[in-house]
Amino acid sequence: MQNDQLALAQTRGSVDPRVKRPLPAWVSTTALLLPTYGWLTIAIFLPLLTMLAFSFMSATPMGKTPVEFTLKQYRAFIDQPYLLRIGFNSLMMGFWTTLFCAILGFLAAVALVRATVGKTRETLLVLILLPFWTNGLVRVFSWTMVLRENGFLDNILHMVVPDAGSISILYTRYAVVLGLVHGYLPYMILTCYIALVTIDDAIIEAAASLGARWWTILYKILIPMAAPGLISGAVLIFIPVIGSFMEPRILGGRVGVTMGTVIEDQFTQAFNWPLGASLSFTLLAVVLAIFATFSGVLRGRTAG
Repeated sequence: MQNDQLALAQTRGSVDPRVKRPLPAWVSTTALLLPTYGWLTIAIFLPLLTMLAFSFMSATPMGKTPVEFTLKQYRAFIDQPYLLRIGFNSLMMGFWTTLFCAILGFLAAVALVRATVGKTRETLLVLILLPFWTNGLVRVFSWTMVLRENGFLDNILHMVVPDAGSISILYTRYAVVLGLVHGYLPYMILTCYIALVTIDDAIIEAAASLGARWWTILYKILIPMAAPGLISGAVLIFIPVIGSFMEPRILGGRVGVTMGTVIEDQFTQAFNWPLGASLSFTLLAVVLAIFATFSGVLRGRTAG
């Protein structure tokens, strides 16, 4: 009996050398994340750190002017007050673009979820994604053909009312917002669609059976439950819009001066990279402050 127990203990204590021990969990996790974070470091973090260093320089380091580290570039909004007006116009442009995208995108997402099924829904989703399949520059220039004087819109109007004047809005802020809404609307539709498609139909049916009107269902059920999609879409739209420069430059002309166009000019025309970098990081700080404020308000409402 004792011999059997001793043999069993020896068998349990022995380890087959041919059996490989599994790697620790942190090794496999690191191996999976390393390519992604390595690419982010090379493509995003290093350029951002380089621009951050440029923003504290007195001149572009590639030139012949002696370079000194200074905070002068961050005083641009004090030394050049017109930048405050341009910055405010950029924020308002982002606000109106995001607002129109939220209204149109949410209604379009509701229509997709509630009024379509099967292949019809899939076809409409493909049509929504079509703008992403064409070059952005082509899309913007196509709007100039529509909005300019004697353009497509004017020709349609004159076919209906021959004596009507021109309704050209090209080179106005309305044209800029219109072009931006066209370019960024799919983001809002898709984020709202993803949020709405997860809502159980039984909730809507129960509200309707209890006598709730359609506007009550919209404001009391759909909008609150789709709030994550609306917020995600707003973030995806607002941040790139306030820094956009292609649509304001092409559709806005002289009135299309925004922080995006000013920053672009500093890098491509004035060759003042430190000022362009400082304006970029100042704009980034303002955007982060805005979203930090609104996220705090939203968390407070959720907790309440």
